[in-house]
Amino acid sequence: MLIDVHAHFYHDRSGRAGWGALNHSRLTAGERIGITWHVASVLGSWGLTSPTYFPSPSDLEYGNRWLQQLTQTHPHRVRGYVTVNPNHTGDALRRIDLGKRAGMIGLKLAASRRADDPLLDPLSEAAGRHDFPVLHHVWQHRRTERLGQEASDAVELCRLAARHPKVHFILAHIGGGGDWIHSLRAVRPQGNVLIDLSGSGADGGMLEQTLQAVGIERLLWGADVTLCTGWAKLRYLERLLTPNDLDLVRAGNAVRIFPKGAFA
Repeated sequence: MLIDVHAHFYHDRSGRAGWGALNHSRLTAGERIGITWHVASVLGSWGLTSPTYFPSPSDLEYGNRWLQQLTQTHPHRVRGYVTVNPNHTGDALRRIDLGKRAGMIGLKLAASRRADDPLLDPLSEAAGRHDFPVLHHVWQHRRTERLGQEASDAVELCRLAARHPKVHFILAHIGGGGDWIHSLRAVRPQGNVLIDLSGSGADGGMLEQTLQAVGIERLLWGADVTLCTGWAKLRYLERLLTPNDLDLVRAGNAVRIFPKGAFA
């Protein structure tokens, strides 16, 4: 089994004329790579009618419902995160509960509010009640403000994780840009933070140092937008790890942290 813990799909209100072809391409390429499950999120309208990282409640409503329908269309290939904007606490809590009832299996937090902000506490508590892991968009070592988002780095995510030690947090796309070595130093002591290996960055030594920093049981395979670099890292891991350790990164660790039966 191979689980992509960081996948994305587009819908008819995302402002992309070829949205259907993009989704088909991901599923087709996933088959060639050997992906068993795409665990996906939809960031509202992807910036068309509200900012990508500050999606409006109406855009989140449409995006989450569309993703739920996609999981029903592909019940043996696609699973979904509930995406919320923490700035709308009541709306976010309602969406988490609705998502659980609709079969969603995790919580996606975009860069709508800094990770260590108290507004994220009730959402993390809700995730814990539903056994949802929390995938948080992270900029590796935020030195300045990032345009169009309230970016967080690993230090801030670890502060949130320390307040909710029974919840699993996923640091998004270690290869997504920025100083990933800084992130590794920050997450090393925080055992409930796992790292997804997605992102277009494929620096020399990245996988070895990530393994050394957090151990095999805190690594998750993912691709994000660029399936090609996700596949490249997978091929490299096949030569770096023992078969048992490779199975943990491919699927075993994800099966452990997502709700029981999510990938049955």
